[in-house]
Amino acid sequence: MDYSRFVPKAVAEMKPSGIRKYFGIMETMPNAISLGVGEPDFITPKHIMQAGIDSLNEGKTQYTANSGLIALRREISKYMEKFSVSYNPDNEVLVTVGGSEAIDLCLRAFLTIGDEILIPEPCFVCYAPLATMTGAKAVPIVTKKEDSFKLTPESLEAAITPKSKVLILSYPNNPTGGIMKKEELEAIAPIIKKHDLLVISDEIYAELTYGLKHVSIASLEGMWERTIVVSGFSKAFAMTGWRLGYCCGPKDLMRYVAQIHQYALMCASTPAQYAGLEALQHGVPDTAYMCEKYNERRVYLYKALLDMGFDCFEPEGAFYIFPDVSMFAKDGGDFVESLLKAEQVAVVPGDAFGESGKNHVRISYAYSMETLKKAMDRINNFVSKK
Repeated sequence: MDYSRFVPKAVAEMKPSGIRKYFGIMETMPNAISLGVGEPDFITPKHIMQAGIDSLNEGKTQYTANSGLIALRREISKYMEKFSVSYNPDNEVLVTVGGSEAIDLCLRAFLTIGDEILIPEPCFVCYAPLATMTGAKAVPIVTKKEDSFKLTPESLEAAITPKSKVLILSYPNNPTGGIMKKEELEAIAPIIKKHDLLVISDEIYAELTYGLKHVSIASLEGMWERTIVVSGFSKAFAMTGWRLGYCCGPKDLMRYVAQIHQYALMCASTPAQYAGLEALQHGVPDTAYMCEKYNERRVYLYKALLDMGFDCFEPEGAFYIFPDVSMFAKDGGDFVESLLKAEQVAVVPGDAFGESGKNHVRISYAYSMETLKKAMDRINNFVSKK
């Protein structure tokens, strides 16, 4: 039977995630060390877990409202005020199945055939594939190490065409660790307004910055009304497996995002929502502790890579570092394969996050210091032979 006629072209041509490619090989290596997964090594704080357990023991196993528990939406609204933005919990906050669902919903709500979406790269792997499935064209905007992987006004202006409709911003950035300061966001905001673009701002790493507080582009004058902020609980509260996220925006935009969510998924997991409520009400000290530990690892890893001779940008947010490996291999893919075979250390090739990352690799420091030190010893042994 020919199954190909049932599969849309956009799906058939979709490439597998470059993050997962090498993990099948690694499973055959009992002594392998992985620095490839963007997942906190911390378990969910116990009081947050207990809130989820209590909800089950209390029989709270029914659907919630499509948009999520009103108590949770109120806490999300209150939480967003720390970033100087305000949303009505009744119709401007939507609880989703992770930040990933929120991204997918926004892309499906606002893109169609013939539209162009501007995506600064390197970037999280899902944006372009999901946008392409709507019939839109993904237009990459290359960010550079010499610009600290920030989106510049010049590169944004140069990428815009009459078909440009949506800009994705993802800061703090996965995979580079770059951030956008207030003055840098202020430099691109007039261009966004001039060309009447909608912004989807993925701020999942907002709590994980080192030295500077995160600034949301929605907080700038004239940007709230054209921005949807996407975030979630996975990174800041070590709740990846709970699959709980949210998005916030003007009610006249959010009504369409909520409609798709309503038909596709009904609502996020009820126990997860009660756990999220506890996280926002009492979990801020946990986040601060985890961020402090990530910072210790960040400082160690950056120095270790510089000492080995890597050309490396010092990350300012998230929990990734994105060294240039062109002095040790022909490209990131070659480096990853050779390192895995020689030293049994797995990292992610940079081109998994866009072609502009091909000479880089992503290393996650969401691992214990002991694991990082073992991995750095192996990487040092590998590069010393080059």
